[in-house]
Amino acid sequence: MWHDVKTMNAVSGALFGLVVLAVLAAGLWWLAQRPMFTLKTIRIEALGEEPLRRVNASTIKGTAIPRIRGNFFTADLDGVTQAFEAVPWVRRAAVRREWPNTLVVALEEHAPLGTWGEDGRLLSVKGDVFTANLAEAEEDGLLPEFAGPDGSERDVVARFKDLQDWFAPVKLSPQALQLSVRYAWTVKLDNGMTVELGREQSSTTLRERVDRLIGIYPQLAASLQNRIESVDMRYPNGLALKASGLIVGSNGKKGKNKS
Repeated sequence: MWHDVKTMNAVSGALFGLVVLAVLAAGLWWLAQRPMFTLKTIRIEALGEEPLRRVNASTIKGTAIPRIRGNFFTADLDGVTQAFEAVPWVRRAAVRREWPNTLVVALEEHAPLGTWGEDGRLLSVKGDVFTANLAEAEEDGLLPEFAGPDGSERDVVARFKDLQDWFAPVKLSPQALQLSVRYAWTVKLDNGMTVELGREQSSTTLRERVDRLIGIYPQLAASLQNRIESVDMRYPNGLALKASGLIVGSNGKKGKNKS
């Protein structure tokens, strides 16, 4: 091989190329470590049109900033994204570099819809369960209460919005909504009345049951006023009503409340 001029030239060229690449890599590494590329600014923006309400500088400094490593070139953007998404109230983060020493972080906040379960977690309007300060979440007023099996969060949010629309004609609003492990729905309204709606046997089951209740509710409210405690709408053609001092069965007969 050592007497083959072409082979020797090819080997020499390859070695020279490797040396050049190594020198260039070393030069780029040296340049990347210069102080001018040390991260000096992390600019926080809102992701989308909604302004940031609950994410503040002190929370970011305490939660995200200590987890950021590297400079303008070496900072791991995926790691930075994860650091900011660990900040309370942050739903999503998008990070980009801005020459020569700045990171721009766009944040989307959770918008709380209500509480979820009994462990202090919150449910967002997009069906995400997250952990944050309840007092901050209720700055604009008490939140509705929600509960359901794991994985049912988005179904609960969608049904809650439906119930808001369905009960609007009688000026009632849902304040709590529960989906049982058997996937039966129970809603509590702002007048204190609990309504058992049961399982969805078809896509129209719940709407039909609510419509039946709305049809008779003005008469019930007029005769019982604020004494109604619960209404069971799971009967095919009737209801069971519990009010202070009496029970009305699905056949319409009244009886004394023994409880």
